[in-house]
Amino acid sequence: MVQQLVFYAFAAGLIFAASMVITVRNPVHAALFLVVAFFASAGLWLLLEAEFLAIALVLVYVGAVMVLFLFVVMMLDINIAVLREGFARYLPIASGVAVLMLAAIGYVVGHQHFGLNRISQPEAAAASYNNTAVLGRVLYTQYVLPFEVASVILLVAIIAAIALTLRTTRQTRAPHPGHQVQVMRGDRVRLVKMAAEKPE
Repeated sequence: MVQQLVFYAFAAGLIFAASMVITVRNPVHAALFLVVAFFASAGLWLLLEAEFLAIALVLVYVGAVMVLFLFVVMMLDINIAVLREGFARYLPIASGVAVLMLAAIGYVVGHQHFGLNRISQPEAAAASYNNTAVLGRVLYTQYVLPFEVASVILLVAIIAAIALTLRTTRQTRAPHPGHQVQVMRGDRVRLVKMAAEKPE
């Protein structure tokens, strides 16, 4: 009973924070509500005995990604009026897409795990159970090929983002490692002999 109450509390907090992310006018407040949503999601992961995923969600998203979001939002001069002028116009389309997505999720997951009339609780694990070790064993044995493919795709995406945003101009002063390695001492340092000055 207590576990169900905690679940409903985290779920209600997650829904409230997620709705506030897309409705508040201040982007900084939206980012802070997204932090609350991440913490509520981490609480749900803890209820499912997935401690590694919960702590990874808090450390990676709250500790790194959201800090980056806050820096970007606070450094850029964002015109909120321009961003909000099309919100009400596209609200019916967005609501229809959201309903379709919820229906698809319910169809894929199935009624045996996704339904208000049936609440399934996971079986309690043993005291020696370590979900980090189990996750690593499954990830690097059974799903090693999809894991490597995903890492290669992310690497290609990073390289593509750098290549698309890199613009060389006349004011760009990028170092050339090949030229730096080939430089000799005589090209950079000149020894000048001067006579010693005699004190008056």
